[in-house]
Amino acid sequence: MKNILLRFAGLVGLAARLVGQETDTFVSLRAPVIALTHARVIDGRGTASRDDQTIVIRDGRIADIGPSAATFIPPGARTLDLAGKTVLPGLVMLHEHLFISARAVPSFHVNEMEFSFPRLYLACGLTSIRTGGSIEPYTDLELKSRIDAGTMPGPKLHLTAPYLEGVPSPITQLHAVRNPDDAARLVNFWADNGFTSFKCYLHLPQEAMRAAIVAAHLHGLKVTGHIGAVTYREAAELGIDNLEHGFFAATDFVRGKKENELPSPVIVAASQDELDVNAPEVASLISFLVEKHVALTSTLPVFEASVPGRPLLSARELEAFSAPSRDSYLRTWARVNGPNDGRAASIWKKMLILEKMFFAAGGLLVAGTDPTGYGATIAGHGSLREVELLVEAGLTPVQAIQVASYNGARWLGVEKAVGSIEAGKAADLFIVAGDPSKDIADIRKIETVFKDGVGYDSPKLIDSVKGCVGIQ
Repeated sequence: MKNILLRFAGLVGLAARLVGQETDTFVSLRAPVIALTHARVIDGRGTASRDDQTIVIRDGRIADIGPSAATFIPPGARTLDLAGKTVLPGLVMLHEHLFISARAVPSFHVNEMEFSFPRLYLACGLTSIRTGGSIEPYTDLELKSRIDAGTMPGPKLHLTAPYLEGVPSPITQLHAVRNPDDAARLVNFWADNGFTSFKCYLHLPQEAMRAAIVAAHLHGLKVTGHIGAVTYREAAELGIDNLEHGFFAATDFVRGKKENELPSPVIVAASQDELDVNAPEVASLISFLVEKHVALTSTLPVFEASVPGRPLLSARELEAFSAPSRDSYLRTWARVNGPNDGRAASIWKKMLILEKMFFAAGGLLVAGTDPTGYGATIAGHGSLREVELLVEAGLTPVQAIQVASYNGARWLGVEKAVGSIEAGKAADLFIVAGDPSKDIADIRKIETVFKDGVGYDSPKLIDSVKGCVGIQ
């Protein structure tokens, strides 16, 4: 028995040493001073891209940025000539998860992806993320601790606490909030344990939502929601800070909806199919949300997956899946693309229009991935698809990048530190081959991702998780 315990202790020690080496394996560039020269720069603020720029990084921060002919490069700097390439701000996306849906079970279930997802997020240019609800809260806290300590590769994590769901919870992995006092108690508990935002879920009634919002705001923290029993307008009146999934989750247009009643998905879809996007009630709701400073998170990839005629995932994404997860995805995709009545495609087009209308009205549109559904949306890869779909919705490429970077930083309150390429900010940025300001698909051609001035090899990170998604 003693020998077994000694061997176990040795394995634990070895694992700890390997974890310590994990990050360094993927570092491609680390130096006190780095100069990225002759680059095209998209700064994340929605302004036009600028050609032939030089960015000087010193001690993890952007020390200087300007035209290459006029920007001083300190002696001894590590220099990268980026002619023909583009530098973008590290993406700051706000509906991320450290889990993915597992479909090979009788009921809805998710598996934590503590190994693959942090790597994929970082590899795809996401340097800061807010999770959109926790299933394994202590795993999330431990991941954040290890990433912050530099022993694991991954983005800067802003953690949302376990879901605030009503009674009865339809998902066994979610705790049901019994009453307003229970809602406030849970907010206080998880705030004390390091979570910085809270998410109201589908069945939560107004009274519990109000209690959660009041408790969170007393901590100086924010509340978001994927809601349904409560309408968008009602939630805005209660003081919610953010609404998830664009207008896909809105029940405001369901005729005869009763207070605190969650309409069935069929009824919600029918209301969206009948909706006139130019109706006064639509303009009124958008105006009210803007007036109340309620942000809207666009999570288009998870909904695209259920629209017939949309593309199959790329080969690189399919390689990330475990074999059972890949097979499950392909079977479901084939069913989605079977005979249909065209309703899903019609609703899809309307939802794109509504997101653009919200953005054009001055609303704070932010972006997220939401790697759930039937597994068609993968961390990192799906995040880049979100940016592409914002362009499909009618935003320009630089506007879409702004939504996925600076706007997210604004909502988190960290825009002075991250979210755009400006002198004094953290050197969180990434390099792509091509020009996403002209062809947004070039955003996928990532070579190096910098977080706090340390360059990570994107292809190497992606290769390291082949066959893992769905398992770990």
